Amino acid sequence: MSFDYSDEISSDILCVDVKSFYASVECVERGLHPLKTMLVVMSNAENAGGLVLAASPLAKKVLGISNVTRKRDIPYHPDLLIVPPRMQFYIEKNTEINDIFRKYVSDEDLHIYSIDESFVSVRASLKLFKRKSAYDLARMIQYHIHKKTGLYVTIGIGDNMLLAKLALDNEAKCNANLIAEWRYKDVPETIWKIENITDMWGIGERTAIRLNSLGIKSVYDLAHANFYQLRESMGLIGEQLYAGAWGIDRSDIRDQYRPLEKSYGNSQILKRDYYKRHEIKIVIREMAEQVATRIRKHLCKTGCVSLTVTYSKHEEKAGFSRQLKIPNTSNTKKLVDYCFDIFNKHYEDDMAVRSIGISYSKLTYTSNIQLDLFEDPSQQITNEKLDLLVDKIRDKYGFQSLVHASSLLEGATAINRSSLVGGHAGGMEGIQ
Repeated sequence: MSFDYSDEISSDILCVDVKSFYASVECVERGLHPLKTMLVVMSNAENAGGLVLAASPLAKKVLGISNVTRKRDIPYHPDLLIVPPRMQFYIEKNTEINDIFRKYVSDEDLHIYSIDESFVSVRASLKLFKRKSAYDLARMIQYHIHKKTGLYVTIGIGDNMLLAKLALDNEAKCNANLIAEWRYKDVPETIWKIENITDMWGIGERTAIRLNSLGIKSVYDLAHANFYQLRESMGLIGEQLYAGAWGIDRSDIRDQYRPLEKSYGNSQILKRDYYKRHEIKIVIREMAEQVATRIRKHLCKTGCVSLTVTYSKHEEKAGFSRQLKIPNTSNTKKLVDYCFDIFNKHYEDDMAVRSIGISYSKLTYTSNIQLDLFEDPSQQITNEKLDLLVDKIRDKYGFQSLVHASSLLEGATAINRSSLVGGHAGGMEGIQ
């Protein structure tokens, strides 16, 4: 089975990535060249287990640092700068860059994929900016971003979002001008020449193993595999992978993705192993309360509570992840108790805990109070009003304006985390 490209949507899509975003922002703010400076952005750098969130291109090249390297594994180098993250600042820079995109295209033609990567459909803008090709406009945007922010961006260009993404990941980052263009006509010389099958977007290690079991070792093999056998073995995923190997992607940049099942959650990696049951429960209480506040803010009630507890790497067991169906509620006390029920049932005493995650799903959207026939109605209404009052105070004066006494005990994390953005430092510290 093959495809007729004349039947496929053909556009001018740019996939734009800010090169080593966090690290580059920190370099620019210090008056340093992003591509000629060895710098890493590290969370919890005071600990040996501090985690690298971003490394400059030179740090990656010289020291072999990746975005998951621990502090203890970084080789010493006198020129290496280690700086703390400033998540709020990175969000502001991301907004600044996306505002530059909006000078060239409408909001409908801009899809923000992540904090450092966006898709931009530019065909409708070529005439307006008197550019002959998508490549010419890509160079214009690239220069604009660098002049305004000092940051370097890599750009993949394609007939669709998949081709643009593959061009970005597999060629643009290696080219001197940081731009690559992959079109339908180029598929045999581009996609089919990708050496490592896991470099194909959408194929991870586990999917690669499944494909290998079918005799598919490369993207070329995937494009020339038996389509019907692939579909029978892997279902819809097999069909999508086969189409992708031919450069086919029928998604529309203007179609906004809406998940069928939404949930709200929070997770955190603890700074140390927690052995004491009461300390673990303090963190669970804080997290359950925080997620309860989020669902109330969105006028939600949850019908399913999930708790994930991961044990330390030194333990023989990995941990557990369990969920519990419950009557719809947004009441903090009830949700904390449900999380405790799961924890008490599945936690094994003396096991060291290193990370905890809580999520609420099966959401219903309503601002009405749903009374339980087996509880005192007046008490339920009082509890609901109390939750909303606490939310209002914290929203106006900050989380730390009203906390449980347990959040002042050893092992508590909520007060410290209340100043974080995306689980990392959000302030302006680090600039001397």
